Amino acid sequence: MKLRNGIFLAPFHPVDEDPTLCIQRDMELIEHLDRLGYDEAWVGEHHSAGFEIIPSPELFIAAVAERTKRIKLGTGVVSLPYHNPLMAANRIIQLDHQTRGRVMFGVGPGLLPSDAFSMGIDPSTQRDRMVEAIEVILRLWKGERVTHKTDWFTLQDATCQLLPFSDPYPEICVASSVTPSGGKLAGKHGFGMLCVAATQAGGYDALAINWEIANKTAVENGKTMDPSRLRLVGPVHIAETREQAFENVKFGLDKWQGYFSGISAVAGRDATESQSARQMVENGVAVIGTPEDAIAQIQRLQKKQGDFGVFLQLAHNWANFENTKKSYELWQRHVTPVINGANTARETALNWAKDNKERFIGAAMNAAMQTIQKHHEDEAKKGKKAAE
Repeated sequence: MKLRNGIFLAPFHPVDEDPTLCIQRDMELIEHLDRLGYDEAWVGEHHSAGFEIIPSPELFIAAVAERTKRIKLGTGVVSLPYHNPLMAANRIIQLDHQTRGRVMFGVGPGLLPSDAFSMGIDPSTQRDRMVEAIEVILRLWKGERVTHKTDWFTLQDATCQLLPFSDPYPEICVASSVTPSGGKLAGKHGFGMLCVAATQAGGYDALAINWEIANKTAVENGKTMDPSRLRLVGPVHIAETREQAFENVKFGLDKWQGYFSGISAVAGRDATESQSARQMVENGVAVIGTPEDAIAQIQRLQKKQGDFGVFLQLAHNWANFENTKKSYELWQRHVTPVINGANTARETALNWAKDNKERFIGAAMNAAMQTIQKHHEDEAKKGKKAAE
């Protein structure tokens, strides 16, 4: 299976930078990825804690879709317990039309406890509300007229004015980290999965378990899980040398770690709070090194998980913007071709030419000698004719 490449943009921005410029830089980054040929970009939703400053991934996607040509754009994720399902369904349908099918719908229960607290939402209700909301959204996207009353939303004879542009509707992915809830929901409906902590200790250990749960649930519901819609997320920064990569991340790694330490860890990232950059690499949490190190990480994940469809690099601003863009470029130049065997035919052709070098050179030299000989013979004939 061909591995697709993408980015998971929370985003993370330290509080000592201008937020307007941060958002503009995020847009510029996705433009850069589109030019490089990346397949996907997922954009998060957060409402508190100061670091992850996009509250509406839909607004961001609408803007960046106008600046890009082919990259698919996903909500990473819409926290469904924060939204009336009809409103969420309509916003994604509008994006589906505006992007002509380039939008993907990532959903989750909500990650930051401070977000839920700010809205007076009991965290213990969030996962059940996510399930309730997505099942209503599916009915709306199918053109049904829905009446549904709960303790947190009411729909009365509701329907979507527009049906989706995509057939039958945009791809849906469920956030999955450590708990099995995401896998169960994905399996019930045949959704894709976004494993947002795939390289963290807990998330890595749960990879195969949650995928097994998803597949088992899918069979019970007459569905089939598609590994091409399984996405694994992990942090990466690469450079021409390991020394340069470690030097680059001195720019912002400490701030990133300080954020999670300061808010108390979420999504399995507690393992990174006190680790040095080298410890993160040694423990498999992150890639900080060369393209060869990135290839090794993908192969490690494939050995653990089996086939999966997309690797999403976690955007993090560990390095300055120029070195960050260079890292993404190096990935596309040197990691993707190896993982997907893009140069297999070229390597075969090169080796064939090398192996047959003597035969080819001999034939070429013989042809050259024949041409020279023929030239001399022609000149001799001309001379003889002129003498006559």
